[in-house]
Amino acid sequence: MSATVSGQQMADCVTKVELSVCCENLLDRDVTSKSDPLCALLMNVGGNQWVEIDRTERVNNCLCPKFAKKFLIDYCFEQVQKLKFGVYDIDNRTIDLSDDDFLGELECTLGQIVSSKKLTRPLVLRNRRPAGKGTITIFAEEVKDSRVVNFEAQARNLDNKDFFGKSDPYLEFYKQTEDRRWQMVHRTEVIKNNLNPSWKPFRIPLRSLCNGDLERSIKVDCYDYDNDGSHDLIGIFETNMTKLLEASYNSPAEFECINPKKKQKKKNYKNSGIVSFKLCQIVKEYTFLDYITGGCQLNFTVGIDFTASNGDPRTPNSLHFINPNGFNEYLMAIWSIGIIIQDYDSDKLFPAFGFGAQIPPTWQVSHEFPLNFNPENPFCGGVQGVADAYRNCLSQVRLYGPTNFSPIINHVGRFAAVAAQQHKASQYFILLIITDGVITDLDETRQAIVNASKLPMSIIIIGVGGADFSTMEFLDGDNGVLRSPTGEVAIRDIVQFVPFRKFQNAPKEVLAQSVLAELPQQVMSYFNTCKLGPPNEPSL
Repeated sequence: MSATVSGQQMADCVTKVELSVCCENLLDRDVTSKSDPLCALLMNVGGNQWVEIDRTERVNNCLCPKFAKKFLIDYCFEQVQKLKFGVYDIDNRTIDLSDDDFLGELECTLGQIVSSKKLTRPLVLRNRRPAGKGTITIFAEEVKDSRVVNFEAQARNLDNKDFFGKSDPYLEFYKQTEDRRWQMVHRTEVIKNNLNPSWKPFRIPLRSLCNGDLERSIKVDCYDYDNDGSHDLIGIFETNMTKLLEASYNSPAEFECINPKKKQKKKNYKNSGIVSFKLCQIVKEYTFLDYITGGCQLNFTVGIDFTASNGDPRTPNSLHFINPNGFNEYLMAIWSIGIIIQDYDSDKLFPAFGFGAQIPPTWQVSHEFPLNFNPENPFCGGVQGVADAYRNCLSQVRLYGPTNFSPIINHVGRFAAVAAQQHKASQYFILLIITDGVITDLDETRQAIVNASKLPMSIIIIGVGGADFSTMEFLDGDNGVLRSPTGEVAIRDIVQFVPFRKFQNAPKEVLAQSVLAELPQQVMSYFNTCKLGPPNEPSL
């Protein structure tokens, strides 16, 4: 199926829905403080198979969290879309939620949420008993407006709320709903020990902020962050988009932060500081579908681990052993991911490489050799061509080592760097690495990923076999920011890691859905941040 046809079908049947989540009276699993909750959204893909779609931020020391992160999901009227909202107390840095305290869950359908607009239900434990008095509330809103608002904000002369040191300020933005409640839509980062903070540029979808109504009231709260969760209010102000849009570098839009309690107590009270906006700009944000139907090509490259730890391919206990059905975990991973991505690549020619093997004729170890042994033309025809090249290669190389990722990441990065010079979102690169074990060149790989985060590029790593893959989880930035050895921060999370064993007994579609779940957002995030539109503008 071509990208255009599948894109049109998606456009016909799918409505984008934004889900906001808050909880009340969560179980307290921490001894000396309160739980640090996070909410994960999972979708049922058949039977008892659930795939995580996204997760919110963690809210520290809070039993009644209002999560700032929204879930954006496709709603198909004609399908029963079963969802699960799982709430966890996060006390470590691993991505896997199985080692975190479970605070309760809700299973429902997307249709139930959409038809209610606001769904409140008790949380239950896995034995279906109540999770204390915990409840979860989910708000649904159809997404019809793809515009976002770019902000640059700073403040001066904020009140000092700390005895030792200075306040640690952050902002919370609230929109006014139809029933005149305030609903939080964005939280900035915390600036430590500073009464005159400048926050990093941030963006908020216009629909989230004011439903596209430039006159609708917006409330901004300024808080002093405290580790124990008892954040102190510095001050608040109300405004609207019409006023905010007057902001410019030469003439910022400025607002007095007012603390109601201080104002009531002090006769000569003036304010608790000034919040100043240097930039407030509405821009169109293209969707993943806009880019695909507008001519953006997804370029797929495969990298396969041929290190000796895989075992002799001729023996049944080897991860490279091809069973009587003609498959192994490597081939299943290639087919699962490639069959989806090939619809979005017009020529369907995929470069495929191996690493960690001694290759003929000199038997030198190579970390970047074409599976077809043709450096001038490493392309394979479709997913079938990649699978055939892999099978042929197995008998011609000697498995060796070490396990170096950086050469192949840098190889694809060079092509992505050329594409990054173009003035339209014409190409995006996806590197699939399939490996059985621990990375040897970890520092070089970290640097390569940080460099690649600036490029139109994503990396999918699938771990086969039963090895310890904790290093891979470290590279997946879901639970924190990846840094290079010199401390440089990855500007985007571009790595998605999954262990194949989690999906061993599931339909191949489940692996693809889990691995590719983050890809549309990564594509949109890169091109929208770079202010690049698709080669062919979508009709409005």
